[in-house]
Amino acid sequence: MNLTHRAAVVVGCAFLLVLAGRHDRAVGQEAATDHLAKKRLQEGRRLFDVETFGGNGRTCRTCHSKQTGTFTTAEAAARLAEDPTDPLFVHDGLDDGIAGTSRITEHATVRIEIPLPPGVVRVDDPSRRSVILNRGTPSTMNTPALDPQLMYDTREPNLLTQAFNAIVGHAQNTRVPTPLELELIKEFQQTDSRFFSSEALRAFASGGPPPQLPAGTTDSERRGRAMFDNVPFDGVSTRGICNTCHSGPMLNRAARGNPFGLPPGGLRASIGVSERNLIGNPVYSFVVTNQDGSVVVIDNTPDPGAMLNDPPPSAPPGVPTPPRSFFANFFKILPLWGVRDTAPYFHDNSAKTLEDVAEFYAFFFLTSPSTTGFVFTAQDQADMVAFLKLLR
Repeated sequence: MNLTHRAAVVVGCAFLLVLAGRHDRAVGQEAATDHLAKKRLQEGRRLFDVETFGGNGRTCRTCHSKQTGTFTTAEAAARLAEDPTDPLFVHDGLDDGIAGTSRITEHATVRIEIPLPPGVVRVDDPSRRSVILNRGTPSTMNTPALDPQLMYDTREPNLLTQAFNAIVGHAQNTRVPTPLELELIKEFQQTDSRFFSSEALRAFASGGPPPQLPAGTTDSERRGRAMFDNVPFDGVSTRGICNTCHSGPMLNRAARGNPFGLPPGGLRASIGVSERNLIGNPVYSFVVTNQDGSVVVIDNTPDPGAMLNDPPPSAPPGVPTPPRSFFANFFKILPLWGVRDTAPYFHDNSAKTLEDVAEFYAFFFLTSPSTTGFVFTAQDQADMVAFLKLLR
């Protein structure tokens, strides 16, 4: 071997050593990154499942179960029978905030106190600057990573403030969560498998393809599927009737040309849940002074929803924002993936089953000014339920 050849070999070996060193460092950095990610996920899980922040014993998991992302009336009753001291039954879980468990076991609702925004006055007590409302616990299924609209009234702007306000309002903390703890709770909810109804939805949250509606295999499922076709509702058949409000990848956006006067892409609507008030929640009346100076009275509502948001809701880009009073009794259009597992339904939990949901829509289609007289038959209701159960 001549000197030139030897030198080339030495240089080649040195180059390979450099590459090997770079590879080892890269592998080491990747391992360190993976280790850090696992530690963050582990701590996020602990903060969600175990941490009470020195409060009344509640954790995030107290009200957001692994199975449904919320809790059902049956679960509340079973937990009460097993342990009356369960932290679910304290504070806003009690009938009047002090005693009684009939409401939470019958309807799985909790009391929330909402401040009244500027320009909104209670008729029964004009000096009172808040209102107590009975609401269900929104499911965390598919929401933290896939639905930016948080809470039934969409009042929370992001997961960090939502987590903070839940810890303060429901857990009655004595220790303030740090910004890092709130960030870890957010990361956990956006990545852990328990917060997704399927791997397809989890993949979608990570940049994968949007989920596709199942075609259905039975005649009933296929008829239910047609209710979500992206076509205008014609007032004659049920084709496209659900798509009018439940369109888009997550089935939570108003479709273009919907008959209810909602802006395309709108994320809130009223289907008369508060107006019907099936479970008899206490009602209030409000005087609302809108941004333009107009004054509107909202009478006898158990929950005015997004109207109380501060700031008031905005319209989609390119659509003029309506006055505050327009949003009376408006609530979030909910995503429907995994809906079979997230009972009870609506902001007041008045629908305990999907069959109850279908019956409510039959009443709505019959009485809504936009669809007055449209008969959503018992078979139509069964078809809707059959298809909703396919949305996993």
